[in-house]
Amino acid sequence: MGFRFIGKALSDKGMVRSVNQDNYYVDEKGRFFIVADGMGGHAGGQEASKIATEEIKAYLDQHWESEENSKNLLEAALKQANQGILKDQETHPERGDMGTTVVLVAFRQEQPWVAHIGDSRLYRLRGTQLEQITEDHTWVAKALQAGEITKEEARSHPWRHVLSQCLGRRDIHQIDIEIMDVKPGDRLILCSDGLTEEVPDDLINASIEESANIEEAVTKLVEEAKKAGGSDNVTVIIVAEDSQNTEN
Repeated sequence: MGFRFIGKALSDKGMVRSVNQDNYYVDEKGRFFIVADGMGGHAGGQEASKIATEEIKAYLDQHWESEENSKNLLEAALKQANQGILKDQETHPERGDMGTTVVLVAFRQEQPWVAHIGDSRLYRLRGTQLEQITEDHTWVAKALQAGEITKEEARSHPWRHVLSQCLGRRDIHQIDIEIMDVKPGDRLILCSDGLTEEVPDDLINASIEESANIEEAVTKLVEEAKKAGGSDNVTVIIVAEDSQNTEN
């Protein structure tokens, strides 16, 4: 790739929830970026997303320079995070139902990667074209793909929050990991569903385009989610070339 990426992030509990169960991490060296959206009572979701973020960071820090190929490295990092959550569940039975989604972007060995589980998303904005890169691990996403419901029905479907996969379960069988196409000028948006539930794709696009820099853009997106109701915690990271920190 030959160019360095940076990220700007913002997380907010929203207008309804009393605690923020999202967590995120922005690597100062621009190597990787994480958003995790926790779920579960008794502060379980908050703990699950915290464990996942910390475990993934620790694993990647420790093994980043190893000869392990990037796909295996990212898969191992998420599986270690899952084990960390399961271990905490055993120690604290009151958090036995906790889990978390994860979306992770990594730039390693001159290649950009995305790994995810659950319904936190990655978008890519190229020019004025916004594209959703990840596919939600939800019942609704599967039904949409199968043509059983329309995109309009999916946005308000009562089962839209039912995850088919997340961390914090013993039966994980789907962690999606793939190389991305990233070009100079692209912006990558990692977010919890607190953004996408409230802000349609065209407004995500417009909010970034209208912002002077990515720091202003993450603030604008969080404010748009809150303005639309803020029914959930909302977390956004925008990743761009270092040179785009001050200008779009």
